[in-house]
Amino acid sequence: MYEAMNNAESHPSAEEMAELAALADGTLPAEQRPAVEARVAASPELAELFERQRQALLAIRSLTGEEAPASLHIRVGRPRKSRPRFVPRLALVGVTAVGAAVVAAIVLGGGPGAPTVADAARLGTQARTGPAPAPAGHAGTKLAIREGGVVFPDFASTYGWHALGVRRDRVDGRDATVVFYGRADKRLAYVIVDGAGLTRPSRAEQTVVRGVEYQILRAHGRLAVTWRRRGHTCVLIGSASRAELVKLASWPLTR
Repeated sequence: MYEAMNNAESHPSAEEMAELAALADGTLPAEQRPAVEARVAASPELAELFERQRQALLAIRSLTGEEAPASLHIRVGRPRKSRPRFVPRLALVGVTAVGAAVVAAIVLGGGPGAPTVADAARLGTQARTGPAPAPAGHAGTKLAIREGGVVFPDFASTYGWHALGVRRDRVDGRDATVVFYGRADKRLAYVIVDGAGLTRPSRAEQTVVRGVEYQILRAHGRLAVTWRRRGHTCVLIGSASRAELVKLASWPLTR
């Protein structure tokens, strides 16, 4: 079952999430622990998921001040030499229910330490590290650069925004690419983050264009719009109005 969890294109099943939850909160039967711990220790993806589960349970337990089980104070295979802390009590009804609920919240909706749209937007405020990518083909709609299979648009001929440079970076362990555009003295940054979509901002203006939901927000003192293409999070941030950001983000030839 853990082969499925290691596959970047699949999601953990409810049973798998329950086992990770049980491992984190100390309720996994002793005879199952060695095998589950070994799999987690051998997989960076599972180790990250376990750590987020551990952090989430610590946060939940801190609500009432109940002492957390020892398993919440360790990373698999690496005990931490700290005295037990008093952390949130969770009214548990069963391992499967809690595992599915808490881990699902982390995997599908993000949890403590999970990457956010703001993290992706921050990359658009950083410096360029590479030259401008060349146009792809003769159509004048795409650039010869992509992230996670998603191509970047060429806005030059249609909107006058010329590619200036790129930046390759990471967002919480995920590959991310930024293409910077310029028009006169204005600047834009188009960010694409590989992997499953990041947690959507909870408070943002929303608009739908051709069935795609776009969210407009302010990030790092700049106006930005975020949406998903092929499941990946995209962010366009910079010196443009709401209307222009949405127009550029929703340009149909680049979707």
